[in-house]
Amino acid sequence: MRVERVWSSDGVVRIAARTRELRVACPDCGRGSERVHSRYVRTLADVAAGGRPVLVSLTVRRLFCDAPSCGRRTFAEQVEGVTVRYQRRSPLLQQLVEMAGVILAGRGGARLLRIMKTPLSRTSVLFQLMRMRLPSAATPRVLGVDDFALYADVYGTLLVDADTRLPIELWAGRDAEQLAAWLRTHPGVEVACRDGSLVYRQGITDGAPDAVQVSDRFHLWQGLSKRVGDVAAAHRGCLPAAVPDPEPTPPSPTDRSETADTPARRHAKRLFEAVREVSGSGRSLSAMARELGLNRRTVAKYARAACWQECVRRLPPRRSTSLDPYLEYLRERWEEGEHAATVLHQEIVAKGYLGHYQRVKMAIAPLRRGLPIDTPRERPPSPRQVARWITTAPTRRGLRATEALRRLLAHCPELDRAHNLVRQFAAMLDARDAAPLPGWIEQLEASRLPALASLARALREDQLAVVQGITTPFNSGVNEGRITDLKLQKRITAGRAGVPLLRQRVILMAHLRRRYP
Repeated sequence: MRVERVWSSDGVVRIAARTRELRVACPDCGRGSERVHSRYVRTLADVAAGGRPVLVSLTVRRLFCDAPSCGRRTFAEQVEGVTVRYQRRSPLLQQLVEMAGVILAGRGGARLLRIMKTPLSRTSVLFQLMRMRLPSAATPRVLGVDDFALYADVYGTLLVDADTRLPIELWAGRDAEQLAAWLRTHPGVEVACRDGSLVYRQGITDGAPDAVQVSDRFHLWQGLSKRVGDVAAAHRGCLPAAVPDPEPTPPSPTDRSETADTPARRHAKRLFEAVREVSGSGRSLSAMARELGLNRRTVAKYARAACWQECVRRLPPRRSTSLDPYLEYLRERWEEGEHAATVLHQEIVAKGYLGHYQRVKMAIAPLRRGLPIDTPRERPPSPRQVARWITTAPTRRGLRATEALRRLLAHCPELDRAHNLVRQFAAMLDARDAAPLPGWIEQLEASRLPALASLARALREDQLAVVQGITTPFNSGVNEGRITDLKLQKRITAGRAGVPLLRQRVILMAHLRRRYP
């Protein structure tokens, strides 16, 4: 290519060039030709130079193909690195547009290209992105299968090559037949890592019956943690035992409200009695909810409660504030006769208090009514927090959590039983020894804890895959990382990306990061 002229017009750098008189090979038969049919001008956009767009006016030749056996009579010459068939951008600029679409999708990519003096609409950026060919992927030896939420209750399936750590395929839905069909068209999978889903288990069994199925360690532990949380929720009345006994104090207004006959307590008692009347008929929660005109979760809460007092919404204990170290001083000054909130605020500010006067005024308000100052009390732990304490390794628990858990387990034998079972399973995972697994499952069944008993049934049905998950190094950690990245791509597109666009961006983004770490 020979450049003939370069000039600037209307803020655009323009370049006039023409091809050299060289022999060019026919794209069909490969025979060279120099016989010119005609010439024409191609206008190509290139990357900006000095903050100005660049347009190249390139004169190219159309040549005859003189091979008798070739079906093509004429062809246009292409300049390597400058022109591509049916393309009005240089390869470098086209790659820039495609990478902007992969990284930032439609709107973000269009904004970036506008900054780089290559204005394109968001739909054009998405069009160029969807035109890109996905890299071909060989059948993986170790396949990771996991689901992800597209929106609401709609899920999708992601397949990942556990050896290369790259995503292979993505589709909407999580049915067994679709997975089995993919495995039949891609024979050679030796190991399949999955969660405890019956759908994926059936799909792998149908599509790749010779593959070793591995129930992922993370999902095993996550399932056990969830069941421990259910056990803690079923014994919610024991959770206050984790809080140390406070020093005896006069009853506060909150304590008095717990025993007073309030509308909230009467409402809770009425609903509890109504749910109890219909719960003995053996009907489902949905049927009872329709009859009573209540939400299904409300019916479930009252049906699970042992007494109506458990369903009363209690005010949470007051949290500690920056004023707490000065409460005793405020009480002493009140007893000495200083009742002005402004003066008390000025005095504790001199001692280092940085809070507002209004907080001091609210703190001494009970004293004006002859009541004690409302001091902070420690909250009872939630079922989720108790489950976190139990599933955390003892060496990694804090001192406060260790003491609270010790008090709780000493008070509740059911949670103590669940804690011992969790620690036994943790020992199996640490040692990668599945020999105690059958006996451990029997302990779950004999624990008389419904949540753990249902887990035992699920583990027994999938015991071979559970053994592989405990004893082998294969896991779905790569899948979890890719799903985290997939959620990021969804957020970049404001959650409105369809499955084809999401599939395109997730797979291409993974290969782009591999190329440019």
